[in-house]
Amino acid sequence: MHIQEWLESVPAVSVYLLVGVVIGLESLGIPLPGEIVLVSAAILAATQDHIDPFVLGACATGGAIIGDSIGYLIGRKGGQPLLQWAGRKFPKHFGPDHVAMAEAKFDKWGMWAVFFGRFIALLRIFAGPLAGVLKMPYWKFLIANVLGGIVWAGGTTALIYSVGVVAEEWLKRFSWLGLVAALLFGLGSFLLMKHRAKKAAAAREAVAESPVAATVD
Repeated sequence: MHIQEWLESVPAVSVYLLVGVVIGLESLGIPLPGEIVLVSAAILAATQDHIDPFVLGACATGGAIIGDSIGYLIGRKGGQPLLQWAGRKFPKHFGPDHVAMAEAKFDKWGMWAVFFGRFIALLRIFAGPLAGVLKMPYWKFLIANVLGGIVWAGGTTALIYSVGVVAEEWLKRFSWLGLVAALLFGLGSFLLMKHRAKKAAAAREAVAESPVAATVD
């Protein structure tokens, strides 16, 4: 079957559910490619009439807000031991370097780390649970969570869908290239945040070693 024919046969409900569930689980704290799934689904909506972009955006937004809220409750309940457990189970995503970077963002931005965290691949996984661990007041978390979910999920869907409509004919002929582009975009975001996490770890180690050096002198 040609890929375009296969895409036309994909039920809209399954796309909505996939987007909502994956983004919800990612926001909850499980390392999943939520951004890649959302971008791919928005591209699909631009080329397939049976997928409603408004419903897609609503599902993405709902998944983001609900997932982050559950993550907050889990983090508040589990505390620091939860982060230590996650670090042992998922060292590539919840290692000390990643946690240190996320905590630094929270120290700098406060409640708005939850909002801006939506737009940063690695921080998106941490925002909800870490806000709970750090005992952020729920009303502050909720405001940033709702605003971030609407702007990130709804905005990403609208932007990618609009671009996709303009390039609809090209995407229909080369649908697989659109999916590859979404994959590369998500991978690039992940690698950038991984690089920043390493820099944050190096800076933390330098600060930790400086008192030792001063004592030796």
